[in-house]
Amino acid sequence: MPGKFCISLTCAKDNPDKATVAFVVANAAVASDQDTVVFLSTEGVRLAVAGYADDVAEEGFAPLKELMANFAAAGGTIYVCSPCFKKRKLDETALVAGAVMVGGAKLVEFMSAGCPSLSY
Repeated sequence: MPGKFCISLTCAKDNPDKATVAFVVANAAVASDQDTVVFLSTEGVRLAVAGYADDVAEEGFAPLKELMANFAAAGGTIYVCSPCFKKRKLDETALVAGAVMVGGAKLVEFMSAGCPSLSY
């Protein structure tokens, strides 16, 4: 039975190093048979828009677009803070694979079973 793992990510192009490392860890978690969620909030919600991360590549790591696509393909889920997304007037019809708009209650539900988490 897989465990649960959550990564909270609050940045995007404003700190591409943190955004990249968050998805490196997320990929490691999902590859370790963890039910893994990346929760995007504040500026991090921008990563949920298709095409936004296309030019983010930190030295020594795979490009962020590739990390995100691999995460979704492996069964990882990207929770996108709906109020944060709407505040920034982003396009809800252009979400990346694996992204789901949620409110805080959905994250609480996921984490209520003693889910470990990391924040970036």
